[in-house]
Amino acid sequence: MTFPYFVPLGPWQVHPHVFFETLAYLVGAHLFWFLRRHWGDPLQGSIRLPVVAGAILGAGLGAKLLHVATLLPVLSAVGWGAVLGGKSVLGALLGGHLGVEVAKAQIHEPRRTGDLFVIPLLVGMLLGRIGCFLTGLADGTHGGPTTLPWGVDFGDGIPRHPAQLYEALVLSVFLLAALWLRRRLAREGDLWRLFLGAYSFWRLLIDAVKPYPRMLGLNPIQWAAMLALILLVWERTREHRQETPHA
Repeated sequence: MTFPYFVPLGPWQVHPHVFFETLAYLVGAHLFWFLRRHWGDPLQGSIRLPVVAGAILGAGLGAKLLHVATLLPVLSAVGWGAVLGGKSVLGALLGGHLGVEVAKAQIHEPRRTGDLFVIPLLVGMLLGRIGCFLTGLADGTHGGPTTLPWGVDFGDGIPRHPAQLYEALVLSVFLLAALWLRRRLAREGDLWRLFLGAYSFWRLLIDAVKPYPRMLGLNPIQWAAMLALILLVWERTREHRQETPHA
């Protein structure tokens, strides 16, 4: 296989990143509205729409900011095109989480609302990582050099960790777990927080094999993952204190 592997689509050869990213957005959006109709939604449409808008705006901003923070230290090597042209999945999740909280504060909505996003996001992220793998070195999501037998040569003669495939496998496990847990968790919002925490912990681990610049031993994505875990623990602790009756 040569990278990038262009996807044959009739008479055209479509870049894998464009093809799978577009497919991820389309499938994820369709799946969200499908599940909302069939599984129900604790929020009415007039409330859900601003929440979705907050998620989209926050995700877009977070995806760009974390990507820029990750590559800015190597600007001279990669150029402004790479720094400004990409997006961070973890940044999108964190930005979307914060965007929803801001939107709910504006409309005075106290309920937790993220569970419906989990399955569509997992499916979209899984499709996206396939596109990342097929794009090869230019995508920047591969791992560092390895001597393991499953190392992949993306075209420069150096076997590397196929970190994109590692993540696709982990996301598949997360998807099965989310489908199983959906009706077994006690409270609204638990599925979303479990997903965000599990994915943040995964990125803390997998990004250790990625060749991003580090500060104090961790790269910016790992620091963001650490921040996400701290934020989730803080939110849960605060809610527990509010729920616990005082003597």
